[in-house]
Amino acid sequence: MTLPKPVRFAAKIAGGIAAAAFGLLAYVYLTLPDVRRLRTENPATSAFMELRVREARANGREPRSIRRWVAYRNISPELKRAVLVAEDGAFWQHEGVDLDQLEESLELDWARGQLLRGGSTITQQLAKNLYLSPSRNPLRKLREWIIARRLEAELKKSRILELYLNVIEWGDGVYGAEAAARTYFHVPAASIGASDAAMLAAAIINPRMLNPARPSARLLRRQQLILGRMGSKAAPEEAVFVQK
Repeated sequence: MTLPKPVRFAAKIAGGIAAAAFGLLAYVYLTLPDVRRLRTENPATSAFMELRVREARANGREPRSIRRWVAYRNISPELKRAVLVAEDGAFWQHEGVDLDQLEESLELDWARGQLLRGGSTITQQLAKNLYLSPSRNPLRKLREWIIARRLEAELKKSRILELYLNVIEWGDGVYGAEAAARTYFHVPAASIGASDAAMLAAAIINPRMLNPARPSARLLRRQQLILGRMGSKAAPEEAVFVQK
C-alpha cells in the first residue's frame, strides 16, 4: 500500500533528522581526546592556558604563566576539602556528571530565561580546562559531558582531583594549587590552612577578578560560607570512598 504523500514527506524529514543526529554524534565521538595517557602523564598545557596566551598576545602583552606541578599527597587536605565544598560536594559519589545538580541548574536557568549556571562537576571542569573552551554552546557542552565520563572511566578519583588542582586558573597566569599558594600566601600547597584554603576555593568562581591577596567583600563572604560548610558532610573524606 502506498503511503499518503504527507506521511512520506514526514518520514523523510524524520529520517534526515536521525541521520544528522547520528552524524553529529559520530563526529563528536571520533574527535574526542585520548584521556588514558593522563593515568601516568601530567599535561604540559591546557586549552585554557593556550587561550590565555592567545588573548594576551592579541592585546599586545607577553603571556604570564606561573605553574609548578605538585603531587596529590602534597596538597593540603584543607585545600582539597575547601575546593570540593565550593565546587562539587558530591565528587566522590558521582560518575562525572551530577544529574541532580544539573537538573537544579537547568531549572534555575529556565526560571531566569537565560543560561547562568552550568551545574558542572569538577570532572566536567577538568574536561573543559584541558580540552575545550569557555563557550556555552550545546555541542561544546556535549563534548564536555562525554569527556567527563571518559575521565571517570579511565582515572581514579584522586587522580582527577590531582589534575584539576594542578591545571585550574587561580588568577592572571597563575595555574594550579602550588602556584596559587606561593603567589598569594607565600607557602607551599601542602601548608595551606583552612582559612586560606577557603579563600582560594572562593576565588575559583571568577579567578581573574577575585584576588585572594586583596579580597573583596564578595570574596570574603564566599570564604566564610565555605569555611562554614567545611565541617559538614558536603564533601566526605576520600578515606570512605572505595577507589576503582
